[in-house]
Amino acid sequence: MSENHTVHPVDEKLPLGQLFTLGLQHVLVMYAGAVAVPLIIGGALHLPKEQIAFLISADLFCCGVVTLLQCIGVGRFGIRLPVIMAVTFAAVGPMVAIGTNPGMGLQGIFGATIAAGLISLCLVPLVGKIIRFFPPLVTGIVITSIGLSIIGVGINWAAGGKGNPDFGNPVYLATSLAVLIFILLITRYVKGFFSNIAVLLGMVFGFVIALLLGKVSFDGLAQAAWFAPIMPFQFGLPKFELWSVLTLTVVMLITFIESMGMFLALGELVDRPVDQKALVRGLNVDALGTVIGGLFNTFPHTSFSQNIGLVGITGVRSRWVGVMAGAILLAFGLVPKMSVLVASIPTFVLGGAGIVMFGMVLATGIKILGKVDYSSNRYNMYIVAISLGMAMIPTVSPEFFHQMPKALAPLLHSGILLATLSAVALNLYFNGAKESVAEGGHGEALEMTPKAQAVSH
Repeated sequence: MSENHTVHPVDEKLPLGQLFTLGLQHVLVMYAGAVAVPLIIGGALHLPKEQIAFLISADLFCCGVVTLLQCIGVGRFGIRLPVIMAVTFAAVGPMVAIGTNPGMGLQGIFGATIAAGLISLCLVPLVGKIIRFFPPLVTGIVITSIGLSIIGVGINWAAGGKGNPDFGNPVYLATSLAVLIFILLITRYVKGFFSNIAVLLGMVFGFVIALLLGKVSFDGLAQAAWFAPIMPFQFGLPKFELWSVLTLTVVMLITFIESMGMFLALGELVDRPVDQKALVRGLNVDALGTVIGGLFNTFPHTSFSQNIGLVGITGVRSRWVGVMAGAILLAFGLVPKMSVLVASIPTFVLGGAGIVMFGMVLATGIKILGKVDYSSNRYNMYIVAISLGMAMIPTVSPEFFHQMPKALAPLLHSGILLATLSAVALNLYFNGAKESVAEGGHGEALEMTPKAQAVSH
């Protein structure tokens, strides 16, 4: 077979059974994070339990729709990589402020979400042009900062999850460690397909342990419906208010920067570097997904960094695994009983898997930084040191910016964004714009021909 007809691993269509298992693995990894936002918003607005349950179903439904669009791709929409989409945590604070504003509530949140999605869709081409300022030095810093920011999620999962009154229980820690060891054993001694689903097998192993320990609750499973359609404007027509719309638009621009770093990281992992056109297609789905979210009773969407690490662990690069994950999420949104069943997996079971996956993102960033020239350009060391220091501020000192204006919170409390802005600015200061483009690898170097992209296994 000629090289022209070789299928890139990203486009490979695996057998249906393998696709389902690998897709389910992705869903289980992101599920806890996906349902967290509707739980937080529902609690802050003091919504009744049945309305919160509906918000979760609507959230999963939209996650499925937008993931399908991102992975399959339709015209200028979809990066066509194994990207899993979910609601962004960056918008939680502003949405709570909008929802608790008199006369606004969920209708105000949904109105601002729809409008912000439409505005940000118009701004995507402008954002796409800044990829020229992301040479390997900056890209490595951004990906490393993503790993640093999300590794804390896995650590907190291992201890039982934030807000758990029994946080740090030795039983939780021991179970998480057992899951981690089990995943390492599968990875080291098992080959083929079962090695690719090591994380899923680890979670099943941990779930069995938790079940035997009596730490699994199936509350609400019997009461949950088998089928419940998701209809637009379930809570009434959206309300549009200027400052709410502008606030969420700023949040969308911030998530664009974070998404760009995640796309670059994923491109490195799957051996299909992201060029400007692919970046714009991916960000278009972030924006359109946000519009869809507002229409179907949920919130702004973004690519989920948790799942990037899973791609690194399994080595499975097929975007059709993401398509299957989207279909499963869609089903979960329409079948509440399935959602409740998955939600019964204790957080600490996810901990051991989370540390491995999120650490993989961190390792990818370090790998890229390891290729940067530090000997003939001593300024690069300063850029890395200062930018990663900025990334750690929200993690090591959450109150560092507490006296700054609340309107700046989405910017100042994102270690990823602080690191990105610092790395871009310092690289321009020390190396200049021309050198950024020349060294970049994300300008002309990323414009790969189909022949160059046709890499065999």
